[in-house]
Amino acid sequence: MQEAERKRRARFPSRLHRSADAYLVRRGQGKTVIAGYPWFTNWGRDTFIALRGLCLATGRLDDARDILLDWAGTVSEGMLPNLFPDRGSVPEFNSVDASLWYIIAVHDFFQATASAGATVEPSTRERLQQAVEAFLTGYAAGTRFGIRLDNDDLLAAGVPGVQLTWMDAKVGNWVVTPRIGKPVEVEALWLNALWIGGQSSREWLPLFERGREAFRERFWNERGGYLQDVVDPDHQPATADTTFRPNQILAVGGLPVALLEGEQARRVVDAVEARLWTPLGLRSLAAGLPGYAPRYEGGVRERDGTYHQGTVWPWLAGPFVEAWVRGSRQHPGSQARGPRTLPRTACPAPR
Repeated sequence: MQEAERKRRARFPSRLHRSADAYLVRRGQGKTVIAGYPWFTNWGRDTFIALRGLCLATGRLDDARDILLDWAGTVSEGMLPNLFPDRGSVPEFNSVDASLWYIIAVHDFFQATASAGATVEPSTRERLQQAVEAFLTGYAAGTRFGIRLDNDDLLAAGVPGVQLTWMDAKVGNWVVTPRIGKPVEVEALWLNALWIGGQSSREWLPLFERGREAFRERFWNERGGYLQDVVDPDHQPATADTTFRPNQILAVGGLPVALLEGEQARRVVDAVEARLWTPLGLRSLAAGLPGYAPRYEGGVRERDGTYHQGTVWPWLAGPFVEAWVRGSRQHPGSQARGPRTLPRTACPAPR
């Protein structure tokens, strides 16, 4: 190891900071985020989920700015590519949430910069806000893979044979969890993106308000005390996929605006804790449901087929803990109660 690099690593305040640094790599003249070692490259969804921990919490605001600006140059038809395109390669855009996570990351970057007593250069702020506006406008007007604003002011997305959400395992032509329609975490991201866009362009706020009301009405499962995983599955109106998955936690934690409050939010947290919580994060499917797989093992087909059918994902621990804390603050008179074993490791982005 070169002496300069040894000294650079020695300056990190903790082993966790040094570990986070391993995911930030040079790309040309800038930097990007590697989704995972040994074989994953820089994926849009993973980059912007992880940016909060890798850059903002560690004070690496310049790196966050450069990453956001670099990706802003890849916008096409209101979408970010699923992978950062290499020179000469054809970008792939099969991700409904990468663009929405980008908007969340821009908001977090602005907030972290202000909290640090720093300022964002006007040219940088303008470029990032232009990207946010391009995503909102593109999604509202309609873009690839059936992504469009529907009559209930929620976001519809999906076509057969294409995986668009973070539950993106595909084996040959088999999309394991297609989730076509209106997935719950996509709606949480969409509505948060509208609220963020509305802070600089008020035209998005009425759409946010109407969409939030539609979300509360259409996703709440009163009998079960949780949120549906997908409404209008396969674009069939007035239907719902009631499968119990962790995606619902993003409606109450992990994003700037919680879509549920009070007793409903607490019931969601309690249900998720009871059915999905483990010491390392949340299971991707509740035990006992069709397709549930308690272990991630076997050959490629077996592993990919169980990737989101019960496998635990540590990155979801963050939104869960935040949702639990929010619920506790809303009920200050109740006896404090929490997860049996809170996670002590960093939460990687999904892959």
